[in-house]
Amino acid sequence: MSVLPNRDRQAERREATRREIVDAAWEIARRDGLGAVTLREVAAMIGMRSPSLYSHFDSKNAIYDAMFGQAWTLYLAEMREHHARLPEMPREAVLAIAEHFFAFSLADAARYQLLNQHAVPGFTPSEAAYAPSVEVIGLLHDTLRGLGVTDTADVDLFLALCGGLLDRQLANEPGGDRWLRQLPRVIDMFADEVGLPGPSLRSSR
Repeated sequence: MSVLPNRDRQAERREATRREIVDAAWEIARRDGLGAVTLREVAAMIGMRSPSLYSHFDSKNAIYDAMFGQAWTLYLAEMREHHARLPEMPREAVLAIAEHFFAFSLADAARYQLLNQHAVPGFTPSEAAYAPSVEVIGLLHDTLRGLGVTDTADVDLFLALCGGLLDRQLANEPGGDRWLRQLPRVIDMFADEVGLPGPSLRSSR
């Protein structure tokens, strides 16, 4: 007779409560901005006394840390799936990578700010929370290298171009596509600069 391992129900309940706290923090951030996340607001949203939160998170920054790690872990999983089915042509593939990052970022402005901008004064992610973002950059380097972008400086340029367009989009036309429409043009410029083969992306759209 096989014996199933005993479930640690207390640990499961604790983890469920931590997820509820983080979900509430995201809801506040999306509604009122990242700066509005406080232990008091989070506690009120989930019907918990503020001091009780300290048994799960010892500070507001610890909640931000959990949010940071959760979001990068989500993007890493999506990125792995997306990169497994990129177009064969290098220019099309690079554009697809940029469009996927745009879609993920524009879907949640508060999440983008936490992950990619210094939006929370005094917050520095822990090594554990930062780890999936390091994996994201590693996967990006590997994928671009396979497409012919081998210079680290060229990867930095790609990131700067995408980040700049995203910042303009979110700052000036959230919910729109003014800067999103520039992506084929910008990726063509990037591809020309780094020597990627293939027809113009603008002419194919």
